[in-house]
Amino acid sequence: MEKKKIGLLPKLIIGIICGIVIGLLGATDIVFLSTVFYIISRIMTTFSSLFGNFLTYIIPLIIIGFVVPGIADLGSKAGKLLGITVILAYISTLLAGTWGWFGATIMMPFIVGAEGVVAENREIYPLFELTIAPIMGVMTALITAFILGLGIAAVKGKTLLSVSLEFQDIIKKVIEKVFLPLLPIHIAGIFVQMAFGGQIASTLGIYGWVFLLTITLDYVYILFQYFIAFLTTGKRPIRSLRRMFPAYLTAIGTQSSAATIPVSLKCIKTIDGVDDEIAEFVAPLGASTHLSGSTITLISCAIAVLALDGISLNFEQTFSFIMLLGVTMVAAPGVPGGAIMAALGLLETMLGFTEMQMSIMIAIYIAQDSFGTAANVMGDGALALIVNKFARKDKNLDQDQPQVVEQKAA
Repeated sequence: MEKKKIGLLPKLIIGIICGIVIGLLGATDIVFLSTVFYIISRIMTTFSSLFGNFLTYIIPLIIIGFVVPGIADLGSKAGKLLGITVILAYISTLLAGTWGWFGATIMMPFIVGAEGVVAENREIYPLFELTIAPIMGVMTALITAFILGLGIAAVKGKTLLSVSLEFQDIIKKVIEKVFLPLLPIHIAGIFVQMAFGGQIASTLGIYGWVFLLTITLDYVYILFQYFIAFLTTGKRPIRSLRRMFPAYLTAIGTQSSAATIPVSLKCIKTIDGVDDEIAEFVAPLGASTHLSGSTITLISCAIAVLALDGISLNFEQTFSFIMLLGVTMVAAPGVPGGAIMAALGLLETMLGFTEMQMSIMIAIYIAQDSFGTAANVMGDGALALIVNKFARKDKNLDQDQPQVVEQKAA
């Protein structure tokens, strides 16, 4: 009988609970307990420090591994319909990020307070530190990835494309076999430090409210997408939403837009006004380019993490981040948390995230990843309706064109 594997989210929850308990016992006044658990806390803090350095090292490699083949693959495909779909998906991502910033900015002062969370004067340090320097800066990696991806598409370089795909497979293996298995221990070490510092109770309460806020923002944006589709096509939103609901539930279970493609394809085909060939085109393309739910989750969680330290983000700074985020997340791998992996470099360079803030961001993002992924998939139904409208217009123009030529000839 095959053993049932524990998912990433339950492992993270167990890690958080263990970290909180160890940190609180390490800071207790009971001498024996405090001595034992203080030593354990130092060991876990050391592991988190080393893991954080590894994270800093691998971020540029993740960018190269994800962005190059993603851009090269899109660039190698020709056609007006591809351009329309990608542009609509990108605009939707920008609007989703803007909506996430707007909603989180309004609500965060009520959730966190104006000054953030104030910790007690207790800190815990690693037993030793080891610096692992990345091979290049994050922005250098991003620009290099853009140049290579566009260049491979322009020259149709099969060799470089094959190399980039193999490198992407290597990075995926590192994430799946090394990063994700060790992540719960790293998160436990982070929460050891937070519990030891005396800020854990208020922090957990805040993250609970952020979770509810993010899901609410997702639902409102899904309704907005189908309202736009209704204005464009005249198709009733509620009926279309019902048709996509099985894909929504599947995405919650898989935490992967890519893994949900078969179900989302089947659901999109049942939406009134969507041709089968358009569904077969939009479903796989939307899984890698239309990430509105993930963007809302990233933005709202980022604002929450910074708000805990009393830092706020203005719209100009956030919108620049969203614009690059929409490109960087293209072809994020079909593993839980793929979008946050692709976004780590931008969080560090554009929003000034520290190692601890990035670690906390990973934890709270993955906790909400199912709902963000499900919002991505639901949005693909609205996207398919709009793309289908453009496709039918093009068909009508193509059918009318010979008649015009014949009339001129006559």
